[in-house]
Amino acid sequence: MTHYKPLNLSDRFARGFTKSLRFVADTFFATRYGHRAVILETVAAVPGMVAGMWTHLKSLRQMRTGYGPKIRTLLGEAENERMHLMTFIEISKPNFFERSVVLVAQAVFWHLYFVIYVFFPRTAHRIVGYFEEEAVYSYTEYLREIDEGRIANVAAPKLAIDYWKLSANATLRDVVIAVRSDEEEHRDVNHEFANEYDRAVW
Repeated sequence: MTHYKPLNLSDRFARGFTKSLRFVADTFFATRYGHRAVILETVAAVPGMVAGMWTHLKSLRQMRTGYGPKIRTLLGEAENERMHLMTFIEISKPNFFERSVVLVAQAVFWHLYFVIYVFFPRTAHRIVGYFEEEAVYSYTEYLREIDEGRIANVAAPKLAIDYWKLSANATLRDVVIAVRSDEEEHRDVNHEFANEYDRAVW
């Protein structure tokens, strides 16, 4: 799956919400892809934790099993996105202002996404699916900038080498490819979670 075509109002809201955030990222960071990645991954690390936590509590409230695979998938996604953030902090070295933006973005988005997930979980997963579509596009552009020599293909941080089990001489290009692959997986998983609500699985 590369793009999920919006089918109803929920999907169109999710797509519009995502495009609005994309506009903000484009306005503030343009082609500064390393710094853009820090902000995007700050936001991207929130949904998996919110959704995993809420699904965990739902299982407790209902006193029902069967939610384990979904909880583990969502929390694993949150951890994966956290590692993306830690990696790009190593690469881009954000300044004090950018770190402050990270804190504000995380605080605002956590509360906003929590409300959306509690009341409209299908829409929430669709939002993440569209987030990840945009992330794949952004990392593809990042890769093009590296390949065309406009961004230096610096050595990969040890953190990234250890996490993705890259070769000892791995570069930024290898990291971007690994991260983009993760985002492709998250895209497909969250679009499918949204689809499962239509089939009344959850």
